[in-house]
Amino acid sequence: MPNPFAPEKNTHWTRRRLLQAGLAGVGLGGAAIALNQLQSRSSIKIPPIPQEAMAGIDGIFPMQTLRQFDYGTVKQENGRTIREFQIEVGTKPIQLNSAVSFVSWCFNGQVPGPTLRAREGDRVRVVFMNRGGHSHSLHFHGIHPPEMDGIRPIRNDTAFIYEFDAEPFGVHLYHCHIAPVTRHIGKGLYGMFIIDPPRDRPPADEMVLIMAGYDTNEDGHNELYAFNGIPNYYMQHPIPIQQNQLVRLYVLNMIEFDVAATFHLHANLFRVYPTGRTLEPTVETDVVTMGTAERHILEFSSRYTGEFMFHPHQDVIAEAGCMGRFSVVSG
Repeated sequence: MPNPFAPEKNTHWTRRRLLQAGLAGVGLGGAAIALNQLQSRSSIKIPPIPQEAMAGIDGIFPMQTLRQFDYGTVKQENGRTIREFQIEVGTKPIQLNSAVSFVSWCFNGQVPGPTLRAREGDRVRVVFMNRGGHSHSLHFHGIHPPEMDGIRPIRNDTAFIYEFDAEPFGVHLYHCHIAPVTRHIGKGLYGMFIIDPPRDRPPADEMVLIMAGYDTNEDGHNELYAFNGIPNYYMQHPIPIQQNQLVRLYVLNMIEFDVAATFHLHANLFRVYPTGRTLEPTVETDVVTMGTAERHILEFSSRYTGEFMFHPHQDVIAEAGCMGRFSVVSG
């Protein structure tokens, strides 16, 4: 199977081409958007997903977001691995349910933004293009120099290159850091950033679940909540997983306005790797509490077939859209 961490040929928009075109800090022009890549491991079985579950809503595809990772355009420069990503800010309306349409601010046309992935020690280069109509930025969690911290506004119709070493390994995130930050994140400008350890974790069915809220009437409170962008999507379209197979969840709480949220799995326990910063679990439980921007790796396998719910144990959050089901199948 292809190794997602191996160098590959590419024709994507490079840093040199960006600079030659005069787009660093000026007009954006026609910069290309990086294509997400699906991680593939031969020992992992992913049950078939019904076609209607893959269709998405208004260009938001929660079933694809679940298992899709962007490893960037990979190249070697001076003996170092460079992972180059392209992130563009824009706006788009999302139909959150039959009654509510929401104008999102989004990275690469999706909410949440693409899940970026690198290995510890890689050089990360992010070509950031702002077509969002307002000043925006990219702030990465992790360790990097101050000039790469993403607190300086990048004006509309300009671009900037963020470049830093991927460290430390763990589950991180990125988001816009322009005030009011709560509004920019609440409108959809956030995503996950995974830095893998030097040696791979054991093979697993890996999935991203990002909890977020929607303040639909701009009163400083969330009216709707969701996993991966669309309220109740995984209730309406359960996530197929294989019986007795290791599942690795990368779970991130990006809910603004609420102090904390929990993640609860029905009829099972999961092992917790706090912030993804350990190679061994620290606790086994069926509910974990996370403040805003807190994240963990959760691992479990399902002994029984059937459907099992997952949701925050704050029922008002769950019942307002942040709820889903795993469908465990045999064979």
